[in-house]
Amino acid sequence: KFKAFLQRLINTIKRNKIKSSIVFLLLIVYYFSLTITLFQEPYSTVNESKEGELLGAKIARDGQWRFPAQDSVPYKFKKCIVYFEDEYFYKHPGFNPVAMVNAIKQNQKAGKVVRGGSTLTQQVIRLSRKGKNRTYFEKIIEIILATRLELRHSKDKILELYAAHAPFGGNVVGLEMASWRYFGVQSHQLSWAETATLA
Repeated sequence: KFKAFLQRLINTIKRNKIKSSIVFLLLIVYYFSLTITLFQEPYSTVNESKEGELLGAKIARDGQWRFPAQDSVPYKFKKCIVYFEDEYFYKHPGFNPVAMVNAIKQNQKAGKVVRGGSTLTQQVIRLSRKGKNRTYFEKIIEIILATRLELRHSKDKILELYAAHAPFGGNVVGLEMASWRYFGVQSHQLSWAETATLA
């Protein structure tokens, strides 16, 4: 069966050389559309004791309090952020067309932007492309790059990227910094109420 399928595919490519070349070029562009390193911002210098107590920190060169990313996201934060921001995070391919249509309808009805339809994956892309105008064209680029990000990383890795680079008010960036800034503890020590507040 596979051999027959492969032969049909080769015959189709031979019959449609121009279309096949265009599709091939689009696939190459899609594959290389996402930069290898999404975020290149500087981190704060952090000093901790052996027990993990924060002894001191120095603000990053860009004036942001941004702690280095952790190698995992606490369970409570995963549950809260998915519930509040992207209920179908573990089911969609990077974008959620139903949520986008619902957001467009609600925004049109209200006459202003009252709801966004972006997934957590799209938000990671938006955070990595800071300074870009919020246009429909930019939204299409976000969708394309979000699907590419989903092919590159696991859902947990995408949540790690989000947690490390999401803004938490003022010049506080990332879950770890927000946990220390607002509650004086590491992110895995937050209560459900504290985690929900940050989410």
